[in-house]
Amino acid sequence: MEDYINIIGGGLAGSEAAYQIAKRGLKVNLYEMKPIKYSPAHSSKNLAEIVCSNSFKSNLLTNAAGLLKEELRKLDSLLIKIADETSVPAGQALAVDRDTFSKKVTEIIENNSKINIIHGEVCSKYDVNRKGDSKCFEDIINEDAITIIASGPLTSDSLSIGIKKLTGEKELHFYDAAAPIIEKNSIDFDIAFYGNRYEQEKKKDESEEEWKKRNEEFKEYSYINLPFSKEEYESFVNELIKAEVVTLHDFEKGEIFEGCMPVEVMAKRGIDTLRFGPLKPVGFDDPRTVRRPYAVVQLRQDNTEATLYNIVGFQTNLKFGEQKRVFSMIPGLKNAEFIKYGVMHRNTFINSPELLNKAYNFKNKSNLYFAGQITGVEGYVESISSGMVASLNAVRKLKNEDILRFPDETVIGALASYISTSKENFQPMNANFGILPPLVGDKIKDKKKRYEKLSERSLNLLKTFKM
Repeated sequence: MEDYINIIGGGLAGSEAAYQIAKRGLKVNLYEMKPIKYSPAHSSKNLAEIVCSNSFKSNLLTNAAGLLKEELRKLDSLLIKIADETSVPAGQALAVDRDTFSKKVTEIIENNSKINIIHGEVCSKYDVNRKGDSKCFEDIINEDAITIIASGPLTSDSLSIGIKKLTGEKELHFYDAAAPIIEKNSIDFDIAFYGNRYEQEKKKDESEEEWKKRNEEFKEYSYINLPFSKEEYESFVNELIKAEVVTLHDFEKGEIFEGCMPVEVMAKRGIDTLRFGPLKPVGFDDPRTVRRPYAVVQLRQDNTEATLYNIVGFQTNLKFGEQKRVFSMIPGLKNAEFIKYGVMHRNTFINSPELLNKAYNFKNKSNLYFAGQITGVEGYVESISSGMVASLNAVRKLKNEDILRFPDETVIGALASYISTSKENFQPMNANFGILPPLVGDKIKDKKKRYEKLSERSLNLLKTFKM
């Protein structure tokens, strides 16, 4: 077997995998189609580009996403390290300056002598319209070398043909949507106010006064909030429901993954759906009335300079003109300047329970691995996690060592177990405590305390886990 490993795709999973393999002294051929070709949602020439929200979700250990990040920190994840270094204020979440984040990842990967980046689309020989100049997909996976397919949720049409042929899948698509981004200086702060509905947890050895002071600062700068009256909310929802959406191509028509549902689809489920979902007003008082608003839209900082904010939970498929018209009805956004409108784009994933084992190893081809959202892990950190597991196992395969199975009690292991366990109607999965085995003799009714125990169990297991 050749002493190098191929990786197809330079997104979050592929970049993490390349770094982990090179760190262990092996060579990597990293195939990335940018900047020769871009997907409908990508625009940057850099690796590890973030195209949806800039949030890596919660940092708290009482949240599964926070625990997953801590597990990856313990394993020296490059991308989580860079996310920490390029973070922007986002309350209890880890959000990044997306441009700085991808630039830093790219610099480290490009300057690594073990990693050879090959730019150009990897096409399938079964695609009669193929135009890519790179080696074709079938030739790469049939080399006497290990290959990791990390082509992501926006896998090109030509490569999708090859993956379909390989996996025997008829369809590989589900759908995702990205939220709009606006300029902060176009927000009306006679209406908008800063604040977060949740308090930060008290740190060990932190005095009561220190904790209260930190919470005041935290609440002041975490999010920008836009309060609705009942009349304003109902008018907004009615216009949102009537607004024109982009006409999808035939290949894009299908079910929308519930975890990233367009706001207009959610609104059509009932007049109160949004205010019991992303627009819930719990934990706020409108400074103008000193009363809880009927509903609240939140804006989250999107860059280091705090000049750009994205509209939380407003992934959308509305036409750009309709986004301007309807979203400007949100109190405080009458004169909003939209830097980037929301877009709907195709995502791709395979039927992993039938095709992969817990190492993200393809069952019918032992020198082939998959990683990233194409496996059915949903989310940035989840993708990084899969890249970590696939790369570590690819290295072990090359060295004729046993498979590395992370404990199911860790979020890393639980995700790997979820995507590799047979189930009907397989759908992508985010990190959550529901996929972890319960605590032995669990009688803890307090959810927060139970989550703390689950996190403690996971991190203790990692301390003794042999890699």
